[in-house]
Amino acid sequence: MNRILLAAFAALFAGCIVYDSDVRDPPPPNQPPYIAWAEAGCYWDGYGGDYVWYFEADVDDPNGAGDVIAVYADVYDDWSGEWIDGFELYWYDGITWFSDWWESSTWLDCYYAYNVVEFTAYDYFEAVDVVDVYPYVYE
Repeated sequence: MNRILLAAFAALFAGCIVYDSDVRDPPPPNQPPYIAWAEAGCYWDGYGGDYVWYFEADVDDPNGAGDVIAVYADVYDDWSGEWIDGFELYWYDGITWFSDWWESSTWLDCYYAYNVVEFTAYDYFEAVDVVDVYPYVYE
C-alpha cells in the first residue's frame, strides 16, 4: 500500500510548475534632484559684531525628497573664476536646506562685487543639479 501511495504522490508533483504571483516591476530609473529655489547673502549682526553669510535652497527629487543626500554652496570669484570657499548645507525642513556662517570664519567679503554662489545638490545615486546665484547684501 505504501508503494502505491508513494508512486501516486510522486506522479502528482512530477510535472509541477510554481508561479510567483508577487512579481514586482523593476524600480523606476533614478531621476536627478532639482533645485527649485536658492538664495545666498549676508547681513550685519550687531549682537555678534560680525557679518553673517547664509545659504538656503529648496531641493526636491522626482524619486522623493528623501533621495537628496547632500547640498553644497561653493562661492567663486565671478571675475577670475577662482574658488573662494565652500559650505555644506544641512537639511532643515521638508525640502529646505540651510547653513549660515560668521564672515570672520570664512574667506568671504560681503562687499566684494564678484561673488557668485554655486549650489550643488546630490542624490543617493550621485545625480546632481547645479544652480548659480548672486548673493544679496542686506544693509
